[in-house]
Amino acid sequence: MVKLAEWRGKEVFRRYGIPLPRGTVVRSAAEARAAVERGEVPVPCVVKAQVLAGGRGKGGAVRFASNAAEAESAAAAILGLEFKGETVKELLLEEKLTLGRELYVALALDRSRRVPLLMVSARGGVEIESVEEEAIVRLPVHPFAGLAAYERRAAIAALGLSGPVARSADQLLGALWELFNREDAELVEINPLAVVGDQVVALDAKVIIEDDASFRHPQYAELRDDRTPLEEIAREKEIAFVQLDGNIGVIANGAGLTMATLDVLKEFGGEPGVFLDLGGTDDPKKVTEAFLLMAQAHPKAVFLNIFGGVTRCDTVARGLVEARGQIPPADRFPLVARIRGNNEAQGVEILREAGITAQSDLKSAVQAVVAAARGPHVAAEVPP
Repeated sequence: MVKLAEWRGKEVFRRYGIPLPRGTVVRSAAEARAAVERGEVPVPCVVKAQVLAGGRGKGGAVRFASNAAEAESAAAAILGLEFKGETVKELLLEEKLTLGRELYVALALDRSRRVPLLMVSARGGVEIESVEEEAIVRLPVHPFAGLAAYERRAAIAALGLSGPVARSADQLLGALWELFNREDAELVEINPLAVVGDQVVALDAKVIIEDDASFRHPQYAELRDDRTPLEEIAREKEIAFVQLDGNIGVIANGAGLTMATLDVLKEFGGEPGVFLDLGGTDDPKKVTEAFLLMAQAHPKAVFLNIFGGVTRCDTVARGLVEARGQIPPADRFPLVARIRGNNEAQGVEILREAGITAQSDLKSAVQAVVAAARGPHVAAEVPP
């Protein structure tokens, strides 16, 4: 899949006539000042880091400016910032609009039903994962018939819109479906979709293109926005490595165990972040390389969950201990390991000798790493 940065997503939006704030992309503080001075961006304006990770506002990657000097200062503060493993190299400057309401609208592939799914919520402007299930309306869309007028009306009613704003939303939903269908998108999300006067305006744009359809879309062929810098390094090293928004790093072997580990962490209140799949590797050097790559994402804690079938537990343990020894003590983070299977006893002994918490019980291990990520705890203090 090809993930587009916000500004690229909004370029696609613009082609389909979706209302947007006035704005421009800059790559230096001087460009930010010049853009405001030339009137390309009205003030007050918003200065937003162009990274794929979420939580930019909470992470200091979004600032406001009321004049050209402030825009330059905000740009200088954000550019070069390390944000969840990405270095900020581009900024989107946009006019700051006076908002009425903030809504949520998205079209996504529902893989269980094998049809597109329209999702809307009157609770926009927050992470959709934090919105109650009953506050999200989901409407399956027939892929051949498309988004029908009655489905658009149902979505607009769920959003509580009427009059000119409802007509504006109807046009936007039609354009969003056209974009989703023609561009072979997996996801098109607007959060928030803002009510501004008598119309709705897309304040954000999340667009993911299905790369299996790339032969129909050569314009996306050279885009590298779909991978973070660390994911790009991992790809070159042939390591299965993905960055999420959480703070707990996950190392597991096998896609099924890796995904199940993420689910269990969420079940116990953890926030999975970077995760990598060791697959069936039996090479300590590869394990070391993978762990050091994860360390560059600065997780609060790391959870190792290994089932030793083809993979030997002692091999993974040696690679892990070697990698941890290469990290300066001041930069180390709590590490909890749960290993079972081939050469389990040797692996546990290697880890414990290195002062690493090693447990066989999944529940206890998950609780230990979640606690470690939440505060100034040391995972090794948790009884094995």
